Amino acid sequence: MKIELAESYGFCFGVKRAIKIAEENKNSTTYGPLIHNANEIERLKSDFNVALSENLESFKSGDTAVIRTHGIPKEELAILHERKVNVIDATCPYVTKPQQICEEMSGQGYDILIFGDELHPEIKGVKSYAMERAYVVNSADEVDALVLREKVAVVAQTTRRIEDYQRIIGKLMISHKEVRVFNTICNATFENQDAVRKIAKEADVMIVIGGKNSSNTKQLYSIALDGCMNSYHIESDEDLKPEWFEKKNYCGISAGASTPDWIIQAVIERIKVLSNS
Repeated sequence: MKIELAESYGFCFGVKRAIKIAEENKNSTTYGPLIHNANEIERLKSDFNVALSENLESFKSGDTAVIRTHGIPKEELAILHERKVNVIDATCPYVTKPQQICEEMSGQGYDILIFGDELHPEIKGVKSYAMERAYVVNSADEVDALVLREKVAVVAQTTRRIEDYQRIIGKLMISHKEVRVFNTICNATFENQDAVRKIAKEADVMIVIGGKNSSNTKQLYSIALDGCMNSYHIESDEDLKPEWFEKKNYCGISAGASTPDWIIQAVIERIKVLSNS
């Protein structure tokens, strides 16, 4: 069986940057999971003594807090500084951008519309930078229920599908006089999604590797399913099942932005064993 990786996959710039920051700050604690990959977080704990806390109250004066790639709410960041916690900001620059846009456009009197998952940590942080009248939608259908003023500024979660974002923008353009659109979907997301779309059309089985709670991995899996009905979302080689590869000739592989190479390689090696058994 042919096994092939997508042309673009795995660690993005923001994740690489965050992991480097964590490795350079041994004996620190990340506030929230640094990235959406439990195996990599465990490696950082084991090799660099980088702990994890999701409790804001656990950080005291003199502690070192590494801010997760997804960012945190503005008010929580202020509390850490007020407590004189040593804050090391590993927020991805692609996430910082929509935070800044929300703050600026809100200050100019625009309603803020955010396309994304309201429960996702990235969106919680982004929304907190709007002064007032910020709304989150997960699809174009949800736009109809909102009562927005004439001036609207729109941003998207960095890992969303551009096609879905365009549908939301299209609806707003029909019903509002002034719509300011900011393309905050990151380049790595575009490249990984285009690559998985391409390979899924050819493969007869697709494996998408990444955390179950990783938004960008879920998007890759959704795109893979569009092109290949035999697509599977796994976190590690332990999730693979032999029957997936029976009578298959071409296995395509992609991985989310928080998936390290060592996990990807382990999956490839396991697939080789299963496909030959």
